[in-house]
Amino acid sequence: MVRVLAVSDEVVESLWTDQVREHQVELILGAGDLPFDYLEFLASALDKPCVFVPGNHDQDLTGYQRKRGLWLRSGFPAAWPGPQGGLNADGQVHDVAGLRVAGLGGSIRYNMGPNQWTEREQTRRARKLVRTAQRRTKRDGRRVDVLLTHSPPRHLGDREDPPHRGFECLHDTIERLRPAFLVHGHIHPHGERVPDRTSGSTRLINTVGYRILDIPSTEASHGS
Repeated sequence: MVRVLAVSDEVVESLWTDQVREHQVELILGAGDLPFDYLEFLASALDKPCVFVPGNHDQDLTGYQRKRGLWLRSGFPAAWPGPQGGLNADGQVHDVAGLRVAGLGGSIRYNMGPNQWTEREQTRRARKLVRTAQRRTKRDGRRVDVLLTHSPPRHLGDREDPPHRGFECLHDTIERLRPAFLVHGHIHPHGERVPDRTSGSTRLINTVGYRILDIPSTEASHGS
């Protein structure tokens, strides 16, 4: 079992102080739309890895690659604008702190801002992510533990206003990857209680603000 601090969308002032060290966690998951220096502080104060996906209000991080200790964009050296030390899981699969995390950032497209995708675009991105994850599973027998997204699946905790509609393609992604958890942000509860939801065996968590989660690792079961 891996204890996780999951955060998104709303800065929690008590976490941006030394009080955050009261939380004994092994991993930080960022589901988007938070200041990058906030994520950097959490990772530094807790001395734990941070895996994140960008939200629709975050800076565009597409096209950056790290090679031989140097950040490149379009083949040229560039300054990485994301959180220092953070692992961008958008369209990627990362094994961190005993968990396998697959990520899809962004929201449905509603204007010309960054990290927004049409349903068709996100479907292509999701299918590519599934292929990547399935190749990893075929190689080592481990499934994805967490699907980390900014937006929720359509009709599973989303809203009807255009910016906050979820992605239909996430239903198929859940079915194919069968993660224990889908952790998302984007949908502000505005003081309302937000119950967890399920899709098959996957538990869906709205992590706006923060949540402390205990997530089982398939690494342990595979190793046994």
